[in-house]
Amino acid sequence: MEQAELAKINALTRREFTEEELYTFPVTLCHNDIDRDFERFTDESLEQMAELFIGKTIIKDHNPNADNQAARIYDTEVVTDAEKLTQDGRPFRYLKGYAYMVRTSENADFILEIDAGIKKEVSVSCSAGKKICSVCGKESCEHIAGKIYDGTLCCHLLDNITDAYELSFVAVPAQQGAGVTKHYHQKGAVKMDFTPITTQADFDAAVQPLIDAAVAAKAAEFADWISPEQYHAAMLEQFRTKAALLAGLPSEFSDRLKGDTEEEIQKDAQLLAGLTNVRQTPAFTAETNGLSGVEKSFYEKNPKLAPKRKENE
Repeated sequence: MEQAELAKINALTRREFTEEELYTFPVTLCHNDIDRDFERFTDESLEQMAELFIGKTIIKDHNPNADNQAARIYDTEVVTDAEKLTQDGRPFRYLKGYAYMVRTSENADFILEIDAGIKKEVSVSCSAGKKICSVCGKESCEHIAGKIYDGTLCCHLLDNITDAYELSFVAVPAQQGAGVTKHYHQKGAVKMDFTPITTQADFDAAVQPLIDAAVAAKAAEFADWISPEQYHAAMLEQFRTKAALLAGLPSEFSDRLKGDTEEEIQKDAQLLAGLTNVRQTPAFTAETNGLSGVEKSFYEKNPKLAPKRKENE
């Protein structure tokens, strides 16, 4: 490590550290290519972030907890890769950072994971003052990011970086090759912070309440409904009563009728009527002095079969 580099680190510390006490590593913070969210940083925004990210902390999974602080950025530079182009044919440029950690027994495994390429993907958190449409150059328009217009992929250009918050080690970054979580606000709008979901457990915890609420709402909607099984059983009971009455059987014989359809039940009623001499016209019930709901409905449709009341009733 050169003395000039060590001096940049010690400018951020409370005491002078030696090269042996420190562990340093380079990191690609972000670039100017179109990311998975169909957004990209402008070349000017990379230059702005190069200044803003010096001295910023490196944490894990964008969790702003002091215990998650792992390293700090002490220097940056914007690099142009002459052998690589962006998706839309521009020279590929990226923001490269240099970070340091203090070697301790507690972070020895973390340093080993960095060296082994296990802890590799990163994501920046910053605030952009402008989000510009790549098709028309406006901050507010009808164009949709991700759609192609006249052969050109529409994306949002993030510019006028006003603040840099932190850099995080993450599992799945938005930018391939680095990763970026962007915080932007348009003119006249309220700035919103966004905490990304990076683990399956966090995703489940966020989604499950929504699923539970949807299930509860749908259950309340059908609370007074009967099930298909209950409806089918009720219809079969009515079919049996109707078939018994049509066959001249007492209504109590309806429970003996078999079949899974109205036609099958009617055939069974006719068969039972042919095997027994117990045939009658249903009488009024003593308890209600009237017909049951099914009997009344049947006789309204078949008035000639309706039972006769005695004159003294």
